[in-house]
Amino acid sequence: MLIRTDEGETYDRFRGRLMIPIRDARGRVIAFGGRILGAGEPKYLNSPDTPLFDKGRTLYNIDRASPSSRSAKRLIVVEGYMDVIALDRAAVAEAVAPNGTAVTEAQLERMWRLDPAPILCFDGDSAGQKAAIRAALRALPLIAPERTLRFVELPPGQDPDDLVRTGGRDALEALLAEPEPLADRLWRHELAAQPLTTPEARAGLRQRLIEHSQAIGEPAPRRLYRDEWMRRRGRSRSAPPPAAPAPRMAQARRPLHPPPQPVGQEARSIAASGIDARTARALIQGFANYPEELTAHCEQLASLAIADKPTARLRDELVNAAFSGAMLDQESLATILQPKATPGGKALRSLGFSFTRRDSDPNRARSDLAAAVEILLASEEVARALMDATERLKRISPTKP
Repeated sequence: MLIRTDEGETYDRFRGRLMIPIRDARGRVIAFGGRILGAGEPKYLNSPDTPLFDKGRTLYNIDRASPSSRSAKRLIVVEGYMDVIALDRAAVAEAVAPNGTAVTEAQLERMWRLDPAPILCFDGDSAGQKAAIRAALRALPLIAPERTLRFVELPPGQDPDDLVRTGGRDALEALLAEPEPLADRLWRHELAAQPLTTPEARAGLRQRLIEHSQAIGEPAPRRLYRDEWMRRRGRSRSAPPPAAPAPRMAQARRPLHPPPQPVGQEARSIAASGIDARTARALIQGFANYPEELTAHCEQLASLAIADKPTARLRDELVNAAFSGAMLDQESLATILQPKATPGGKALRSLGFSFTRRDSDPNRARSDLAAAVEILLASEEVARALMDATERLKRISPTKP
């Protein structure tokens, strides 16, 4: 392909490059990719877009991968031309690649025509893993009961070409035998984003997972993704903390048994009888105002110890409504809660929290509601831990009568 400069001179667009033909689904050459030979940038160069070639809608090797994917019952997606060529040399012909771009919605649609769950096998470096996450996020609005993605993670610093050259097809097949589901890949990515050592970090994890689930267009997978991620988040939040470091040797020679310290009255009250009715009613009012938050927090809400029995029954009504799988809105929750709002049948009142007032900023109110649940759960855990520690110290060093 010749390019004409402003001075009227011409030069070859692909000079000094290995030429790779790009074909459409019928096997017709519609463009070229060029890999530079030696040093230089860019490493890869495509033909410009034309009426025949739209790089965001085309997959390299689509013509040969289509029949191979049907017989192999899988489709493998790699990052570049050379990876496809390397896999083909290893007798893995069901591989395609985007044309030097991030995976697009149109390319996802083409993949799903061949396989309902293509396997993304991107490079093992940070750029490759970021590309995999971008593809996962791009796919979320489009997934459905028969459309998803799977992932394999290559050893650090390796690409598929490296893998098959060093380990052969067996090394590749070992990874492809256990691909990671889309939900697991996004969960692992968000869990590794930052240590969950503070309520703020845990709230951030929750918010990111909710945003991912809300991006899903289909109602059924949207609800299932959200429920699954919230269950995992609850398990990760309740995981035991790391063991305390061993004491220094000099200190270990003189074992000490400090006298038990008094537990604060507020902590003792929470541990013994749960949160007070006023706070519990505020949470219930918040979830009635923002029912979209109920699914994400129904398990946490169910685990809260509420001292007031009528309020606890009201909480149970909310939890049962969330677990029923029905679509919840303010009107449906009002129907459930109104007759049972208080022992006297009165409606729930606004109790001064942002999430109990109708004039609050919705984003702030939802954030405050999530934070309130986190803080109350943490308070219960701390209170119980203090009570347990006090009882252990009493057994170790009983006070004299």
